[in-house]
Amino acid sequence: MVRPSGLLTRQEEPVPLKSICVTLSIREFVAGVAATLNYENEEKFPLETFFVFPMDEDSAVYSFEAMVDGKTIKAELKDKKKAHIIYESAISHRHQAFLLEEDKCSRDVFCCNVGNLQPGSKVALTLKYVQELPLEADGALRYVLPAVLNPRYRCSGSPEDSCLDLKTPIVPLDDLPYSFSMTATVSSQHGIETIQSNCPLSPIEYLGDKKTSAQISLADGHKFDRDVELLIYYREVHTPSVAVELGNPKNNPDGLMKDPSAMVCFYPNIPEVEPSAICGEFVFLMDCSGSMQCPISKQDKSQLRIEAAKETLILLLKSLPVNCYFNIYAFGSSFEAFFPNSVKYTQDTMEEALRRVKLMRADLGGTEILTPLQVIYREPSIPGHPLQLFVFTDGEVTDTFSIIKEVRNHRLRHRCFSFGIGEGASTSLIKGIARVGGGTSEFITGKDRMQAKALRALKHALQPAVEDVSVNWDLPRGLSAKTLSPEQTVLYKGQRLIVYAQLTGTMPPEEETGEVCLNYTLQGKSCENKVTFSLQPKLDDNFTIHRLAAKAFLQSMDIGFGETPAKTKKDVLKVSIDCGVISSHTAFIAINKDVNKPVQGPLVCRDIPRPVLLGAAAQMPQCKRVARLKASSSYPPSASRPTRTNQYLSMSCQLNVYKSLHKPMVNEGLCSPGSARIFGCRYGSQPPPNIFQARELPVQDIMPEDLKDLESGSWGFDLPTRAPPVFGETYLVQLISLQNADGSWDLDEDLARILGISLKDLWSALPVKDADSSSWATVLAVVWLHAKAKHQKCEWELLEKKARTWINSNAGSIKKKLVKAAIAFTKSSVDPAVFGI
Repeated sequence: MVRPSGLLTRQEEPVPLKSICVTLSIREFVAGVAATLNYENEEKFPLETFFVFPMDEDSAVYSFEAMVDGKTIKAELKDKKKAHIIYESAISHRHQAFLLEEDKCSRDVFCCNVGNLQPGSKVALTLKYVQELPLEADGALRYVLPAVLNPRYRCSGSPEDSCLDLKTPIVPLDDLPYSFSMTATVSSQHGIETIQSNCPLSPIEYLGDKKTSAQISLADGHKFDRDVELLIYYREVHTPSVAVELGNPKNNPDGLMKDPSAMVCFYPNIPEVEPSAICGEFVFLMDCSGSMQCPISKQDKSQLRIEAAKETLILLLKSLPVNCYFNIYAFGSSFEAFFPNSVKYTQDTMEEALRRVKLMRADLGGTEILTPLQVIYREPSIPGHPLQLFVFTDGEVTDTFSIIKEVRNHRLRHRCFSFGIGEGASTSLIKGIARVGGGTSEFITGKDRMQAKALRALKHALQPAVEDVSVNWDLPRGLSAKTLSPEQTVLYKGQRLIVYAQLTGTMPPEEETGEVCLNYTLQGKSCENKVTFSLQPKLDDNFTIHRLAAKAFLQSMDIGFGETPAKTKKDVLKVSIDCGVISSHTAFIAINKDVNKPVQGPLVCRDIPRPVLLGAAAQMPQCKRVARLKASSSYPPSASRPTRTNQYLSMSCQLNVYKSLHKPMVNEGLCSPGSARIFGCRYGSQPPPNIFQARELPVQDIMPEDLKDLESGSWGFDLPTRAPPVFGETYLVQLISLQNADGSWDLDEDLARILGISLKDLWSALPVKDADSSSWATVLAVVWLHAKAKHQKCEWELLEKKARTWINSNAGSIKKKLVKAAIAFTKSSVDPAVFGI
């Protein structure tokens, strides 16, 4: 992955980047970050170096400066085209120049250019930015410093001068030629409950009796091999608040910076209501590109992205409401739809979709989302069924702004929910399409389970829309508020809403207060949330609220380089330059004017190596051993062997001869309990060719007749190395996969196997003779969910609700007897109240 000319490789040349130091300050739910890149040219020639620096899409970069030989050079924010002209001119005249810009294709990637770095010279470049911290479902504030930048897939028509095309060398972690460190200060007036991280930390030092602040740092020796993630739990996080920040009228006589700005945080108490009769059209757009074969994270036994996505699709399909419409699109370099058009949700269509989901593979090449999106939007709307789009991707694309624009153009006819899978997923893409599509965005990294986050989004999609959203201010005479945030059209239960406003006029005396009210309508009922606040603005040297307000404005108006309309670009440039917040149309440029003479010698180009997630091929699970059995067969050697449909795995082993082989393999950690890939081949003394394609089968489904396909030859059990982390998760997926579209279960061998009870005993325990067996089976399944998978309730509560609805409609007067019998028979402590009795 190195360009043919002049790129730095660890084997050939020294590296100009020596270290990356990050200083983080988190106050309440806002983070201020300063990242310093320390360069040193150890070569005999002057260098022009490049470093690609990822960060969150919501970040507002407002400062860039260089420290050269003790002299600080402050960069200026200029129109991007002018900045490039200045930079190229400085380089051609052999002067030192520094350039920082957003990528033309993505808002979450920056390119740092250092021009004419003299031999022996040391330079420290510091970029500063602020960002809001997103709130997780469990109340944690999440800060992420993106550390890896996956290669972005290029589609036809993408710009060729993107910094994403700088194919910077990839090196093993032990050979990474620069160090990385991060220190952080966290403070909150409400007190800190705890701080967690996906990376090793030095001991956390809490300050104050109420733990109102804490100092943390990464443990020594941390490599820049993963996103650095902090989860911060405050004692009070859902309290509405307003912060007012003093403006800067001296240096900014006009524009957004001159007046005080306010940041309002609402936590609307939106009640959960019964979904309306309108069910909706649910379209799932699933990434099946090669990179989806990578693990979600580098942690041991991390699930492959594609496998987690398939499990999630099964849960979503089972949780869909009766009588809705749905379709699934798998995409990569090409795409394919499960059905020509969205189909009604029935038992037959659900089973066909499940069959195809289980056969999905990460084998469709690159990542092109735009084309399938356009096809989806061309489909006619289904009357009475609003479109709900769910996009699952690891976000490795270069046409981010085109995709966001496409979703934005159709925002009035649908809602878009997006999921970024794995480290390195594009925050610009994932957050961007959800923001303009009126949905929510989620990121799945580390030990996160995609299923819980996807089901939470589905719950949002099933809720009636909040309408007539407005923010009203009640301020003293002579003072007014101008809202700077984009208009909010959709609110969801448990979500935080942040509103920025510019306060103009005469500020009142210290004792005066103001009030801001959030109004909205839910199912015809008017609701409101009010917050009273002090009108005395506070000084912040970094003007954090002003910068974030400018970022909110730019996100709504600046839809990307080459995409922003000409009439809007003027406003984007003005706000960007006045507030010092970078946009897709501006760049930071600094020239070292103190150099008295030009830099001598030929200029050499160097790109800084970076660690990235390994490619899909390197991450594919490999089989460590193959156990072979001799067998005879009635099939001719060249015959095509009948195949079975792939099924989910089980612990039950009915093939005695396999048990003796399987158990030691499990004990050695060489295969997952109960799984095997069975394949046939004919060979003599030569290595066996692949005559038949391997098929993954549950162990209990491997029967003696499977060993009789070849007259002479060998059948093998191909034992995969990757095992599911928790057995209960496998059983849960199995149970869910057996549920019918209407919410019921059938009383059969498959259900009996999961419950661990023979089918004969289940029939014998039926408390009402001649009763509908499906009612008994469904009650037993619901009891199992509450008894065995309670800790994963967020994943199955929608399909369980559908099951209870079915029980109420079909069990009738015997429901109470069935429930009590099921609880007693399974010896569980489930409360009958979960069934409404």
